[in-house]
Amino acid sequence: MAMISKKKKIFPISPGLREYLVGYSREVDIPIHYHELLRYTSSIALYDSKEQDTLWETVFYDQSDREEIHLNVKKIYALLKAGGDLSVMQHLYVDRIDLCVYGNTQPFRIRIVNRINDNFDYFYIKNADASRVYGLELEHLLSPNRISYLVHKDTLIEEHIAGIPGEKFMKEHMDLHHTNAIRLAKEFVKFNERCFVRLLGDMHSSNFVIDVTPDFEETHYRIRAIDFDQQSYEGKKSIYLPQYFKENNALIQLGMNFITPESMKQYQKEERTLIANRVKSAKVTIKNILNAMEGDVLSIPENIKSLREELSKHYQSPEFLKAKNMGQILRVSLEHLIAK
Repeated sequence: MAMISKKKKIFPISPGLREYLVGYSREVDIPIHYHELLRYTSSIALYDSKEQDTLWETVFYDQSDREEIHLNVKKIYALLKAGGDLSVMQHLYVDRIDLCVYGNTQPFRIRIVNRINDNFDYFYIKNADASRVYGLELEHLLSPNRISYLVHKDTLIEEHIAGIPGEKFMKEHMDLHHTNAIRLAKEFVKFNERCFVRLLGDMHSSNFVIDVTPDFEETHYRIRAIDFDQQSYEGKKSIYLPQYFKENNALIQLGMNFITPESMKQYQKEERTLIANRVKSAKVTIKNILNAMEGDVLSIPENIKSLREELSKHYQSPEFLKAKNMGQILRVSLEHLIAK
């Protein structure tokens, strides 16, 4: 089973990454920053509809600060969703601001509500961690999912990724009669392949959601990562393969029951072909993000040494052994993908 070695440190945004973010309009000026949200005066535990502790806390601000903070987070929402068009704010209000005290970057989650129809949305304000920013950008470029996020100085703004949390899905939805076990197992194989190729680690059931889309004849599933802190950090190959996390055992067992070895190889090849096509279609952008990664410190020397040796053995390719950092290891992984 996969095990994280120890808590990962937060890596700052480097000049090279900052240049990339500016060039691709990810860096924007924002009216409020992460550290300003830390001025809350009190908090209470947040429970879900079943009275279970969510491990989030709802925070409260002094009257003198609350109005300004709520106005500014609505402006950020307008930047994230409408390119800064403030007219979208007219019917919106901030219903709640929550803090995840156990998270690596201790994110704030903002709940925005439309007072006309009570429709709501979420977004997140976090400490900017370079690993996470690279993870978000690589998800946007190499996966079938588009990602909306913004950065300014040491603050990261992220959209909410909708879906049923993996842990909840496995407990409450796996055995329902309308769940298509074969399609779900196939999607897990493809998700496993996406994570491994682009070196996104720690994809246990709490770090991904399952997006369920009913179609006229069948149900489609998309497994989406929601935590990108472990992008290209760990030194063990197994950390980048969701199939090795015991928390994913229900999905793993599904694959063992319904997917033959021949079908699994077919699905892996299909997913690798799709990723290769994305690399080719965004050739310049991929080159630029890899250039930034290669000039960055994203892990510790022993992890780099261990991972390049394991991947060299896995792919039977000595090219991995020449890599001096995580950015170069990822480049070799993608080059190997295209060559195949």
